[in-house]
Amino acid sequence: MIYLDYNATTPLCSAALEAMRPYLERHFGNPSSIHQAGREARAAIDESRDRLASLLCVRPNEIVFTSGGTESDNLGIIGLARAHSGKGRHLITSATEHHAVLHAFDYLEKRDGFDVTRLPVDRDGCISLDRLSAAIRPDTTLLSLMSANNETGAIQPLTEAADICRAHGILVHSDMIQSFGKLPIDLAGLDAVSIAAHKFYGPKGAGLLWVRSGIPIDRLQVGGSHENERRAGTENVPAIAGMAAAAEASTQNIEAEMARQAGLREKLWAGIESAFPQAIQNSAAAPCLPNTLSVSFNGTDTESLLINLDLNGICASSGSACMVGSVLPSHVLLAMGVPPLLANSTVRFSIGKPTTSSDIETALARLPAIFERLLAT
Repeated sequence: MIYLDYNATTPLCSAALEAMRPYLERHFGNPSSIHQAGREARAAIDESRDRLASLLCVRPNEIVFTSGGTESDNLGIIGLARAHSGKGRHLITSATEHHAVLHAFDYLEKRDGFDVTRLPVDRDGCISLDRLSAAIRPDTTLLSLMSANNETGAIQPLTEAADICRAHGILVHSDMIQSFGKLPIDLAGLDAVSIAAHKFYGPKGAGLLWVRSGIPIDRLQVGGSHENERRAGTENVPAIAGMAAAAEASTQNIEAEMARQAGLREKLWAGIESAFPQAIQNSAAAPCLPNTLSVSFNGTDTESLLINLDLNGICASSGSACMVGSVLPSHVLLAMGVPPLLANSTVRFSIGKPTTSSDIETALARLPAIFERLLAT
């Protein structure tokens, strides 16, 4: 099997597994208990929080542990919007955000009466800073802008957008779930950030929301005073320990790994273009994640492509793994102006640390027969 779907999820790295093992076996206490077993679990959480804070260059008490990326996005967006609604009820996001972000804004709009501006993007999937500036109103309180797109890899001008918002006193949340561990960490000008462990070789079911000190946020879950009264619920001790270890491992030698993965991505694209000249690389002109390649295969369809890739031992996806069973074109590609038929012929390949040059060569050797079979039907 050649796995080229690392944006969907990643295998658990050895460092994470070893960090988790003691809390899956011996140290099983509830971290809220005051006895020895509870203190052992609490110590693991505290240590993990300290290690992650050091890695992010933030304060430990600014980190809220969650169940993953969706919860982190929901808490960051809904929690901040509600906590600051007294200052204004206008919010801004982009049209190509993950559904964990877009649906949170839909919820606020429909249930809480907020007014949401969804910024359009250009053909490569990036927002216009001029459009952002024009969208800001006196009652704007929050911008949520992802650092890099999970489907195309397009990197947004987040630092510049944060500068604009800071000049107007607007809070900035960023979904960094797809970029953490793939790009150097930069939280400059941001107020809240979401990450998820399983995207960087940590366990599923663990994530965090960083919220800058002094910024109020409304909790979404009630029932306890966990996480400094910002997220009720017993913490997932093994997963938190694994997330901290995976975060450290994934950010080591990151520049070299970025260059290696970018080289493999370019090799894959060159081979695809040679075997299928009518292929179109999406977000080709934008700065992109080094591991992500979104390709539209004109004259085919995504479902048939993915089935044939799978039958030939190649794992890829149509885009977001959270849209399982969806037969609709990608909202990301449609927002970029990709025609629906072309959007419905798109495959995302994403490379990871275990990917080798031999993997790419083997995949490319199998592609011509797949294309020939699809175009003959």
